[in-house]
Amino acid sequence: MGRKIHPLGFRLGVTQKHYSYWFAQTRDYPKFLEGDRQIRASVEKFISKHAKDTTNYGGIGHIEIQRKTDLIRVDIHTGFPDLLVEEQSLGITQMKNEIEKILEIDSRKLRVILNSIDQPYGEPKILAEHVASQLRNRVPFRRTIKKAIELVGRTSPKNRGVKIQIAGRLNGSEMARVEWAREGRVPLQTIKARIGYSYHPAETIYGVLGIKTWIFRDT
Repeated sequence: MGRKIHPLGFRLGVTQKHYSYWFAQTRDYPKFLEGDRQIRASVEKFISKHAKDTTNYGGIGHIEIQRKTDLIRVDIHTGFPDLLVEEQSLGITQMKNEIEKILEIDSRKLRVILNSIDQPYGEPKILAEHVASQLRNRVPFRRTIKKAIELVGRTSPKNRGVKIQIAGRLNGSEMARVEWAREGRVPLQTIKARIGYSYHPAETIYGVLGIKTWIFRDT
């Protein structure tokens, strides 16, 4: 039996950093942890709902949360920050108001910052969301994987390798199976290798497909 470990947790402190920065007493730790989960869920839900152009939607690479004594800072790393520019009373302000309601804090204690990602499809999470959207539109999985790998190579030339895996009832077959494709090197056993990883489910008419993406970034 193989023993699996999360590729990001495996490299924490070496090539991977935390996405939440705060210190809490034992009694406050569960509250802060749940608050971070709610913030991330609220941001992703808002952006997916109000994206102006879903065909070119870059998605969210990751969200960093920093908690200080009197300030909570939320850094959103997205491929296309222009999608969140205010239009018809929608945008950063409305998303900020929703987070304030969830955390029950004053507006002066929350700061939301948008950061642009130069190579959106070089981010595993954005790539996994792109593959999921293609599968939901009934594009054959082999063509989806091939086009996604080509997209990474064309838009992110600095990446040294990419691997995409899809599991489930592929193309509506009765038997679930796992298919994957790789281009370049993806050394998962090397701790010093800068590996990006993400998992994203895709709900199709045949059931849920699990999508995993690994990207080996250049040092």
